[in-house]
Amino acid sequence: MKHEWRKKEKKVYLPKNKPEIIEVPAYQFITLHGEGNPNSGLFSECIAALYSVSYAIKMTLKKLDNRPKNYVDYTVYPLEGVWDINQAAKENFTGLINKDDLVFKLMIRQPDFVSQAFFEEMLALTQQKKPQKQLTNLQFETIKEGKCVQMLHIGSYDNEPESFQLMEAFAKEQNLTRISKVHREIYLSDFRKVAVDKLKTVLRFRVV
Repeated sequence: MKHEWRKKEKKVYLPKNKPEIIEVPAYQFITLHGEGNPNSGLFSECIAALYSVSYAIKMTLKKLDNRPKNYVDYTVYPLEGVWDINQAAKENFTGLINKDDLVFKLMIRQPDFVSQAFFEEMLALTQQKKPQKQLTNLQFETIKEGKCVQMLHIGSYDNEPESFQLMEAFAKEQNLTRISKVHREIYLSDFRKVAVDKLKTVLRFRVV
């Protein structure tokens, strides 16, 4: 039976539009670091590279006769991003964020049966068949978030501070402290196809 994250992992990927606490275990990701305005061409190139290798992994596994142990067909996981600002912006922070100062780590989760070796094999295959500049910057790593506060944000990315205020107030009520201003976004909508006011994004930050 095909593993569909929208159906099988609702707690992780489909929270309600109100804050909640979640414990996020370790997952495998293909990741890519970048810096600058997310409206830039570079950002689009990063996304394209991540999806190219993620789909190469999925489609190649589906065709193999000798598949990894515990293999099941699956829906490719959504794009995620961990966001911060650069050091210079932190040192001169005025309360307003200039998008050119953003630092991001984009990623797409991979099933547990995908290995580092297979990632490298599919990366090489993608570089051969569909060469892209950003492919050389891709990494395969395991990330554990641990205890977090999250909620579903509906609407423009520019309105996310409103949801973060709700999340921080909720954390305070639960006697939890936000570790840093670094946060994760999980993109449930394709911004190229969905109206801005209907965009759905999971917002999450770590707490102690």
